[in-house]
Amino acid sequence: MKDWPFFLANKPAQPNLDLAVTNKYSGAVAARVALADSETIARGIEACVEAAEPLARMPPYERQAVLNHCVQRFKDRYDELADWLCVEAGKPIKDARGEVDRLIDTFRIASEECVRVRGEVMNLEISARARGYRGMWKRVPIGPCSFISPFNFPLNLAAHKIAPGIAVGCPFVLKPASRTPIGALMIGEVLAETDLPEGAFSILPCSRDGADLFTTDERLKLLSFTGSPGVGWDLKARSGKKKVVLELGGNAACIVDADADLADAVQRIVFGAFYQSGQSCIGVQRIVVHESIYDVFREQLVSATNKLVAGDPRDESTFIGPMISEKEAERLDNWIQCAVTAGATLLCGGNRTGAMLEASLLENVPKDEPLCMEEAFGPVAVLSKFSDFDNALCEVNDSKFGLQAGIFTRDLYKAQKAWDVLDVGGVIIGDVPSWRVDNMPYGGVKDSGLGREGILFAMEDMTEIRNLVIRTP
Repeated sequence: MKDWPFFLANKPAQPNLDLAVTNKYSGAVAARVALADSETIARGIEACVEAAEPLARMPPYERQAVLNHCVQRFKDRYDELADWLCVEAGKPIKDARGEVDRLIDTFRIASEECVRVRGEVMNLEISARARGYRGMWKRVPIGPCSFISPFNFPLNLAAHKIAPGIAVGCPFVLKPASRTPIGALMIGEVLAETDLPEGAFSILPCSRDGADLFTTDERLKLLSFTGSPGVGWDLKARSGKKKVVLELGGNAACIVDADADLADAVQRIVFGAFYQSGQSCIGVQRIVVHESIYDVFREQLVSATNKLVAGDPRDESTFIGPMISEKEAERLDNWIQCAVTAGATLLCGGNRTGAMLEASLLENVPKDEPLCMEEAFGPVAVLSKFSDFDNALCEVNDSKFGLQAGIFTRDLYKAQKAWDVLDVGGVIIGDVPSWRVDNMPYGGVKDSGLGREGILFAMEDMTEIRNLVIRTP
């Protein structure tokens, strides 16, 4: 078992070890972490405010050097980072390595974009009254930022806030998820090795009850939150005048049209529905299949799902690990049972032992059941059939969420129509909605959030446009 400090104004501090972090597979306490109280959070915000000017003055090449240092140190600590993901998040080792790869990509992209923050020279002489005037604008850091990251990607979803913040020169306070704080603290260890101005970052695990200042403090100019819709929209309502970026939930749908390559679609959908034990906001939850191929597709999908290996996340063969807690597994188990009681057919899975829930597929689930309406956030997906492509698009849109959708079709016109019609943040053609690369604009509409992540797009949110007009007499 290891003890972990938090980071206050760039420095480690360990006033207590009040937060126990469990191994999500065994249930044993794997680490103890220092927990910040409201006074400590206030000190972190004050230091963040004081660091705003020196960090904004830091030349881009120096900020780039910080980000490049992080890239190298994450490579050096690759196995350690992946191992802690297995422990604190219950993430199967192959998924854990994939997240470390994405962490490295995210900081690398930020280092590249750091020296490309652009502006524009404008011709203002659009009428006689503007004769002799010229203009230009540039982007400047928005100022102190508040970041709140979730449990399911402890490294990379924290990185999608931290890396663009450093790239543009915004100091920050970060609250990692209490169930998985160690990934963010390891990023803090690496940042502490750099020459960032004092106060440029604080990483402060804390209880939800004690975290109010992350949202309400008026000195913070931006709140970036990734997590559940209920919490996110409440934070926005209490955030005051600051800019708010929300990356929230989803119940992503995937259409499989009659012309799809079935073997490919099955292989990708099994991955999209069950990777990370289904704990992804863009995991495949609703599978809408053309009636002409439905029976064959269902048979192949059930067969592939039944072959998935569940067990210890550290085992190389494991694909399904534990959910984040037994309580969450019990919730989803109850949703499955409710759907079956309401007339759904359980095609495979449906058994639970503690936090381990089998990969499960259902069909004929009533549309008003939580498995269709809400975010499952676990290893379960539901199948339905369609005869008309337009109706399939309507079924995808029949959701309060709108994060990403996947379409397996070879018809260019259908692909274009999906892009035009689907009320989501991203449409993925020929693959599952679960696909993401870290430089693309990523985010949702409706209850799925506000704003976009992806390094360049997050950098835009973390900057403001400052205009300059020059008059020549």
